Amino acid sequence: MVTEEQLAGWTGPSSATEQDKQELTERMIREAISAHEAFKGFSFSIYAKGSYANNTNVKTESDVDIVVECEEVVYWEEVSPSEGGHPASDAYEGVWTPEYLREQISAALSAKFPGAVTSGTTAFQITSNTSRVDADVVPCFTFREYFPSGYYRQGTKLFKVGGGTIDNYPKLQLNNGRAKNTRTNSYYKKTVRILKRLEGILVDKGLADEQASYLLECLVYNCPDEYFLRSTWRAVMQACLADIYNYTMRPEPTEDSDRWLEGNGVKYLFHFTQKWDRASVHKFANAAWNYMEFE
Repeated sequence: MVTEEQLAGWTGPSSATEQDKQELTERMIREAISAHEAFKGFSFSIYAKGSYANNTNVKTESDVDIVVECEEVVYWEEVSPSEGGHPASDAYEGVWTPEYLREQISAALSAKFPGAVTSGTTAFQITSNTSRVDADVVPCFTFREYFPSGYYRQGTKLFKVGGGTIDNYPKLQLNNGRAKNTRTNSYYKKTVRILKRLEGILVDKGLADEQASYLLECLVYNCPDEYFLRSTWRAVMQACLADIYNYTMRPEPTEDSDRWLEGNGVKYLFHFTQKWDRASVHKFANAAWNYMEFE
């Protein structure tokens, strides 16, 4: 049985040494972008996203994800094109195309990290060394989703190499996670770390398939706030695992309000476009429940 003391030990973030390496990696990426001549005089936002930014990372996932958002161009869509919502504007005619953005980010990173940069279909990967961790650098543009009232929800739009785009909301995820952590007296993020470490043990023992770190964070995010205020970590984990198990045992709800969302509060957690499905999560929750020896 996993004891209360073990669970308490799993609540902490990655080690101070790993955190120092993560911070150095982020700082070096910022320096690379700031020093590159092509970016000077233009509006860019550079920020961390994912487990590192959300402070839910554990030792096994010490890499960092850094967004380089070009704010010179704003891509937009309307939730209801027939009702509108986007104000009249002129088409962008500047230099910052998706191809040019990738080209310049590649040049900036290669100058700072010679021989350590490779390009994937979405992000640039920077390999680690003794002083820094692995990093993904995501090139994207500002994206706004307009409602008929004129209100918009802001995120990012990424153009994949070879075609296709991905809309995401990293700042919403970060803000929502912080808000939930505040509401739960900081127990939300500690619970995420427990689940991630539990998943690592289950995978190492061959008791469960590997689950995406982001998925685990979102599963815990969907658990009611009151679960995290229970008196013991075993009670917290029992409530959360039961909720995940029971939700994934049923078909996807037909009512939108009953469906679980990603931590950004926008995208459905279970959708045909996701890399995971309800059945695999249900199987994982069952394995976690049994390993914890809950009744």
